Amino acid sequence: MAESADDTKSSTSLSPAAVHIIYTEKPQDEQPEAYHIRTLASVLGSEEAAKDALIYSYKTAASGFSAKLTPEQVAEISKQPGVLQVVPSRTLQLHSGPGMLH
Repeated sequence: MAESADDTKSSTSLSPAAVHIIYTEKPQDEQPEAYHIRTLASVLGSEEAAKDALIYSYKTAASGFSAKLTPEQVAEISKQPGVLQVVPSRTLQLHSGPGMLH
């Protein structure tokens, strides 16, 4: 049985998903979170999949969102209108202790 384009979008990839931050243009006629979900749904194939992948919507200092995406999904969402940049999320370790006082 052949897969449709929509089935391909929503099927799981063999590549592991990782958290990415997606910077977008500020939406003009739409609430930011609705815009972020719609943008994600265009790549993931459904609003439900987008809501599951969405981790956080940035609305104040920057416009964008964080989501768990595979490398293939990162490549596809990078081509969407209004997407400015997609970067992997990183956790930085703060250094503390007596050595930091010198």
